[in-house]
Amino acid sequence: MTIEAARNPHPIYFAGAFATGGLLTFMVHLNGELARYGNPLFSSWSAHGTGIIAAVILLLLVHRRRRPKTEKGLHAPLWAYFGGISGAATVMLTSTAVNSPLGLSGTLALGLAGQVVFSVAADSWGLFGLPMRRPDRRDIAALGLVVAGAALIILFGRGAA
Repeated sequence: MTIEAARNPHPIYFAGAFATGGLLTFMVHLNGELARYGNPLFSSWSAHGTGIIAAVILLLLVHRRRRPKTEKGLHAPLWAYFGGISGAATVMLTSTAVNSPLGLSGTLALGLAGQVVFSVAADSWGLFGLPMRRPDRRDIAALGLVVAGAALIILFGRGAA
C-alpha cells in the first residue's frame, strides 16, 4: 500500500469499520446475556464455538470459488497465532462488565478508550511489527477526547451508577 492510498482510503473502509462497531456492540450484548444465564467462561466458549462454525461455513463457500495463492517461505510470526487468547479474555471481561453497573454503553466506552490508548502506544513503540509512528498533537487530542467521552458516558449518562 502506498502512502497516498493510506491517507485517502476508499469510503467502503469507513463504512466497514463503522458497521464493525455495531456488530461489536451486538456481540457484547449477546455475550453478556450468555454470561448472565451461565458464566463468562460459558459465554466465551459459546461465542468462539459458533464463530468456528460460521468461519468453516464461510471458508467452504469461499474455497469453492477461488484458491488463495500462497507464497512459499512466507509464514506469520508465532505470536500472531495467539489472538484467540486475547479474544477469549475480551469476551469473558466484557461479559462480566456489561452485567455490572457500567452496562453496555459504559463497557463499550471504556473498551474503546482502552483500544485507542493501546493502539497509540503500539504505533509509538512499533509493537508487533508495526512501523514506529510517533503520535502528534492531533493523536493526543483525539485520545483525550475519547477518554473524556468515555468518562462522560459513565459518570453522567442515563445509566450512571
